Amino acid sequence: MASFDLITGNAVIGQSGGPTAVINQSLVGVVEGLRCGLQASGHVKRVLGMRHGVRGLTKGEFHDLTDMHQDVLDRLAMTPSAGLGSTRDKPDKAYCERVLEACRKHDVRYFFYIGGNDSSDTCRIVREMAVAIGYDMRCFHLPKTVDNDLKENDHTPGFPSAARFVAMASMSDFMDNISLPGIKINVVMGRHAGFLTAASALARRYDRSLNPETDGVSTDGPQLIYVPEVAFDIERFLADVDGIYSKKGRCHIVVSEGIQDKDGVAIGAKLIKNAQTDSHGNVQLSGSGALGDQLSDLIKEKLTPAGGKPPRVRADTFGYVQRCWPDASIIDRMEARRSGRFGATLAMRGEMDGSVAIKRPGTGSALWMGTDNGAPYVSEYARVELSAIAAKTRHMPEEFLLGHNNVSKRFIEYCLPLVGELPSFERF
Repeated sequence: MASFDLITGNAVIGQSGGPTAVINQSLVGVVEGLRCGLQASGHVKRVLGMRHGVRGLTKGEFHDLTDMHQDVLDRLAMTPSAGLGSTRDKPDKAYCERVLEACRKHDVRYFFYIGGNDSSDTCRIVREMAVAIGYDMRCFHLPKTVDNDLKENDHTPGFPSAARFVAMASMSDFMDNISLPGIKINVVMGRHAGFLTAASALARRYDRSLNPETDGVSTDGPQLIYVPEVAFDIERFLADVDGIYSKKGRCHIVVSEGIQDKDGVAIGAKLIKNAQTDSHGNVQLSGSGALGDQLSDLIKEKLTPAGGKPPRVRADTFGYVQRCWPDASIIDRMEARRSGRFGATLAMRGEMDGSVAIKRPGTGSALWMGTDNGAPYVSEYARVELSAIAAKTRHMPEEFLLGHNNVSKRFIEYCLPLVGELPSFERF
């Protein structure tokens, strides 16, 4: 989209959706970018943080970030969770009209929203409404989601840190499993995309080539990984578990909360009795513990030998804890902050709207020790149309999948540079 002359007014910044370990880095990045650009030039008078996203905006509830000391900003950036408060509101046309009305009331000319695809859609709708009434306001979306499911992005801020947590938690859990053998199930976030669940594969040993095609994954846990992109068959699942458990006396499993059958029906919706639903009618999967419990009961029922004892089965649901764990990936911290600054740069360039996307240049995926061409891992930022992100979901590509219960070497090469250095453990 062509650039236009800069305008003068106030800027607002909001945070939406699930908080992450680095969403405040993006917030601070926008503030810093504005200070170096539009604020320094006099085009931005005040920088206002929306309390709980657009909900606070419509109520006139703000934190004034204009003169916040850099020391405070730096501490805020290192703080997990949404410092401004977040919201799950999914604005429709009437809601967006109230958002636009509030922007006009407070002379907002630059609108920044940090969040997922719904947040991008909010930016798109508000921008189109502003254009329709002749109100000049520029709207920019900053990416955020631990699910890593935004189109046009190589990966999204929040995902690398959550993936780091999942990898380390799975590593620890597998060590527990080989100490006191049994069947262990971990349920990981991801209603429609399996990236976060797939990150559990990073728990496998570093003194191997990490190639699932050749390394004999029945040795290292998790041995079984199930993501929403591959149809989940209950009978096949039971056979998978039985095949490993009967040989080793233990089995380590990681399952996405969004696993679904060949008809697209969530397994949780099929197994969980009297399941709660959210405001969008979706069965509550994350944090409920029910999917893990149901799969555990299923295994004990079907894999108990006649006249024998049921296998020892336990399940944990990682739930919200994986989003804001205070051990963020260093790459994630840097990229989240830079994406915020880039959003402010787009406004300074005179862009009317857009979403910031993180790209990984080159054609090869990066390996954990660098990239497959020997160069270090690098990322860059680009402006993409709001409509390319809004209300769309990215799924794991086929090249990241291996069979129906594993991930490929290509995924491991893709993910390892993002999570940072992981510990290594000795075992017999």
